[in-house]
Amino acid sequence: MSAAKLSSLFLVSTGVFVGVLIAAIVVVGAIAFFIGYQLYKKSTEKKLGEVSQRIKIMLDEAESESKALKKEAILEAKEQDLKLRNEFERESKEKRSELQRAEQRLMQKEDNLDKKEDALQKRSDALEQQQKNLVRQENEIKKMQEKVNHQHDLMIQELEKVAQLTREEAKKILAENILDETRHDVALQVRNIEQQAKDEADMNAKKIISLAIQRCASDHASEITVSVVPLPNDDMKARIIGREGRNIRALENATGIELIIDDTPEVVILSGFDPVRREVARLSLEKLISDGRIHPARIEETVEKVRKELDQQIKENGEAAMFEVGIFGLHPELIKLLGRLKYRTSYGQNVYKHSIEVAQLAGMMAAELGLDVNLAKRAGLLHDIGKAVDHEQEGTHIQIGADLAKKYKENNNVINAIMAHHGDVEPKTVEAVLVQAADAISGARPGARRETSTNYVKRLEQLEQIAASFKGVDKSYAIQAGREVRVIVKPEQIDDAQTLFLAKDIAKKIEQELEYPGQIKVNVIREFRGVEYAK
Repeated sequence: MSAAKLSSLFLVSTGVFVGVLIAAIVVVGAIAFFIGYQLYKKSTEKKLGEVSQRIKIMLDEAESESKALKKEAILEAKEQDLKLRNEFERESKEKRSELQRAEQRLMQKEDNLDKKEDALQKRSDALEQQQKNLVRQENEIKKMQEKVNHQHDLMIQELEKVAQLTREEAKKILAENILDETRHDVALQVRNIEQQAKDEADMNAKKIISLAIQRCASDHASEITVSVVPLPNDDMKARIIGREGRNIRALENATGIELIIDDTPEVVILSGFDPVRREVARLSLEKLISDGRIHPARIEETVEKVRKELDQQIKENGEAAMFEVGIFGLHPELIKLLGRLKYRTSYGQNVYKHSIEVAQLAGMMAAELGLDVNLAKRAGLLHDIGKAVDHEQEGTHIQIGADLAKKYKENNNVINAIMAHHGDVEPKTVEAVLVQAADAISGARPGARRETSTNYVKRLEQLEQIAASFKGVDKSYAIQAGREVRVIVKPEQIDDAQTLFLAKDIAKKIEQELEYPGQIKVNVIREFRGVEYAK
């Protein structure tokens, strides 16, 4: 047998085996499926029985629960119905009560209206009766007036017969009497005005005298006319006097200042009326004492040297004032005059410091108002420049200052401010007004002009106490550095006419009890306010 045949036989036998095997597998699968189907059928029937049993139980339970819920729902419905009935009855009862109350109120209002109507009717009847009475009284008054007029005419006729004067003559006499009284009142007012003018003139005269004393060699109070030089010992007094008084005479002749050497230990007093000369003498004497060589030739040399040094110091003082204020471009002569103000005083106030203060005040006020600050400072610094000139030049310090400003080519506004700072001319600029105000502020502040702060405060307190001592005064305030007292009165106690008499009484009492410079304005204020509230 060949290999090909063997191979074919093997393949055939293998295919038959596979077919038999597949058939066997199919048969076995069918048998297994049948058996599984039977088992599944039995299991399913069993499960269906259990489910049916459970459903039956659940239906029974549901039926029981539904019956219970039905009962609960019926009970809740009954309770709700009962509750609604109770609420309805309660609301009905409240509404009935409210209606009853409203009905009672209406009945009460009707009764009140009836009463008011009766009262109005009675009042109307009373008014009608009063009107009738008034008409009757008016008629009676007219009759009485006619009777009085008739009697008045008869009395006038009788008086004319008795007085032997006609009506026109009597009117003339009465007018003359009134005219005499009016003239008397006018005379009193004129006298008061004259007295006020005299007081103001006296105050201005004091200022003029003070300035004249500064510029002229005349007697003055020792506060501003003397300087004191300390000595190392009393033996120095003899050296200052010198043999037969040669040294003291040489010093007095060279400086123009009087030397007072008395029993006061270790002190020499320099008396003079020119502060610049007095300063030259003081510095010269201090140098001579320090040097120790005191004789006429040395004295003259020292005085001349000190005079030159003082001139330089005066110039530096002027420049320092310029720098402090912040003003530049002044003429050199004006700078020297400005420096000389350091040795001038007005009412005890240093004019140099006063000028700087006025410049600063005017500059600050100009800055607040948005004006020319440099112009205000320049005018304030130079407003008293006329006080630096000696007595050789005649005129007031205002006129002298204006002439100096014109001479050294100052601005016309500056010149106007200098001339207007005491009200001599009308100010043309707001800066001129500010300089005027700054000058008043600097001179009026406490302690500026020979009045201590203690006395100042005491005077203000006394001023307020005097004003408050009068009946009807509510408050009193001293203002304007004691130049005005403002009095506020109680409107229910003082009327408008009485305020004038109160002002006069307060002014009279101030004149009697206080001592003060210038004049004090008494300003009585009465204010009445009507207040009501809208409800």
